[in-house]
Amino acid sequence: MSLERSSRTDYQAAFAARIRNPASRGNPDGAPRPPGAPARRMRVYEELLFNNLEGFLLACYPVTRKMLGAPLWKKTVRQFFVEHRCHSPLFRDIPKAFLDWLGESVDVRFPDLPFLAEFMHYEWLELAVSISPEEADPGAVDPAGDLLAGRPALNPTGRLVCSRYPLHRIGPRFKPTAPDAEPNCYLLFRDATDDVRFILLNPLAARLIALLADGQQPGSQKLVGSEAITRLAGQTTPEQLPIYLEAGSVLLADLRTQGALLGTWRHP
Repeated sequence: MSLERSSRTDYQAAFAARIRNPASRGNPDGAPRPPGAPARRMRVYEELLFNNLEGFLLACYPVTRKMLGAPLWKKTVRQFFVEHRCHSPLFRDIPKAFLDWLGESVDVRFPDLPFLAEFMHYEWLELAVSISPEEADPGAVDPAGDLLAGRPALNPTGRLVCSRYPLHRIGPRFKPTAPDAEPNCYLLFRDATDDVRFILLNPLAARLIALLADGQQPGSQKLVGSEAITRLAGQTTPEQLPIYLEAGSVLLADLRTQGALLGTWRHP
């Protein structure tokens, strides 16, 4: 490598280090301004890149930011900017990189918010569902199909998540300190108008969704709606089975109305 190229590379590295972690009175361990770089122009780059990064994160985690408060939020984002090296060129991947970077350290960083790891995953899922490229072949689905006699077709953008905390209630005014006795389950999906929908599920509905989702995986057992409901009913008596089938039929119809189910698969 020539001396000129080496100097250019060193300068670029120093420039990037300064943008990530600028030295200041409050941050004496930060990177110094590269020799010859105008202070005013350097500040423009420092603020522009950090604000852009923060903007992508704010779009995904607006409630998290409110709960942390501006100083702690900015401190955490700055640390992410300093420490993390993104491997994807796509801006939409930044929120997931932030979530992965936090990892198990969430509980240590924010001990007063024991629910935060699960809540941030819940916030990120909204983005994941909104940009999901998955879609069903319209020709493979019968929108008016019999949901008990046929195989229910789940919306391919659907994501089932269960949490120890009531994620739909959490916000600046409600921060639970202990998990619920029973899990809270949610189905997130993108509807026909491309809006992301959230459905709070009861335990039976969550188990049914999970069973149907497993049935759509390659090589798995494919169940029609009545078979899936009967399996969930377990060791129920013959007299009770019609009650389960009726309740399951109502549930499946409601999920189709909301867009979580697209209909039934045309082919076994």
